[in-house]
Amino acid sequence: MRHMPLHDITATDIVRLTASGALTAEAVTTACLERIAQREDAVRAWEYIDPDHALREARELDRGPARGPLHGVPIGIKDIIATADMPTGYGSPIYAGHRPAWDAACVAAIRAAGGIVLGKTVTTEFASSRAGKTVHPADPARTPGGSSSGSAAAVADRMLPLAVGTQTGGSIVRPASFCGVVGYKPSFGWIDRHGVKPLSESLDTVGVMARSIDDAARLVAVMAGRPELLDLKEVERPRIAVWSCDALDEAAPDMLACIRRAIDSLAQSGAVLVDCREPISTSDLDKAHHVIEYVEMGRALAFELQRYPGQLSPALRKRIESGQSYTAETYDEMKRVARQCRRAMRSLFSEFDAVIFPSTLGEAPTGHQSTGNALFNRFWTALYGPVITIPAGSGAAGMPLGIQLIGAIGDDLRLLSLARWAQSILRSDR
Repeated sequence: MRHMPLHDITATDIVRLTASGALTAEAVTTACLERIAQREDAVRAWEYIDPDHALREARELDRGPARGPLHGVPIGIKDIIATADMPTGYGSPIYAGHRPAWDAACVAAIRAAGGIVLGKTVTTEFASSRAGKTVHPADPARTPGGSSSGSAAAVADRMLPLAVGTQTGGSIVRPASFCGVVGYKPSFGWIDRHGVKPLSESLDTVGVMARSIDDAARLVAVMAGRPELLDLKEVERPRIAVWSCDALDEAAPDMLACIRRAIDSLAQSGAVLVDCREPISTSDLDKAHHVIEYVEMGRALAFELQRYPGQLSPALRKRIESGQSYTAETYDEMKRVARQCRRAMRSLFSEFDAVIFPSTLGEAPTGHQSTGNALFNRFWTALYGPVITIPAGSGAAGMPLGIQLIGAIGDDLRLLSLARWAQSILRSDR
């Protein structure tokens, strides 16, 4: 710890060290800002940052008692989430310079717990299609993923320990996996979305990027009002379902090799892993996710389509118009399919602690026109349970690969505890 740069330490250690007086919030914030100044021109993770404002917040924290579980921790906020003291542009020229009059509920919770909002991280256009300016911190020729691209890249590049993202399809898990960090999408509805620009009311979920499971749990504990997540449990002989489905045919060979190595390592460390042919049709659920997302996107962005069609990307306009073309009967049927799949999963989670599955099809692809394929993420999002991706190795080009662990709806504590155990094993194997 003594020789570790301050911008590289975990949120958990920041809180511990500031509480003991061994560290100040100002020192940590200064270190993060210096790292950003060194690397931002190369990574382009930030939409807005105000160093003076962040340092004033840090000094104010240092003058008072410990405020909460995030005391002194610098945190980045995805730029579709409202902040009263910073612009919120939603990744669109339509809202350039827009300043909400309030903080989103999750931001207010962060501030109340002593977190320092360092700035706004880059998002794709309305957390949807058009990629932002951020590049992969390890290879600028590659995408960092999306839509929470800036949040993933900033955490991966050691600009700060924690960042908030959102997921409607795979917008936390995919960029976290591409960038080699932890991405945690909690159970649907656990974190209040007031102040988050909606894309799909039935799917949007606020989550986090971190470098450790403990840090990810800490931030969600605050935003969701779930203090039990601050005390992860020891895990013994967890039962993990190894999910098999036709979609795995799309995975790259190095991704399949990575998850096989992870399965073997977890089994050697005491986990019970059982092959499980999908108890639901993931292809049907993926179709349901598509229709639900597009219909609700068409409603959520109807104003922007009517008033500013020329400032929407052609791809997003097409998606909105596609969503508006579905009948109410089709939408209702797809909602029914999703509900049936969630019910069918209950029996699986009565036997298993988690499901294991690849986080992405493979390494982050080259180019910046696309943020990558969310095929391996969408159906898990539609199932509403918690999902965590943890780094598990690298691919043929040396880029990060991750594995997903998926839990039952509302069983986040168990999944986080298992994920921390798994991360300790997979990290030691690398």
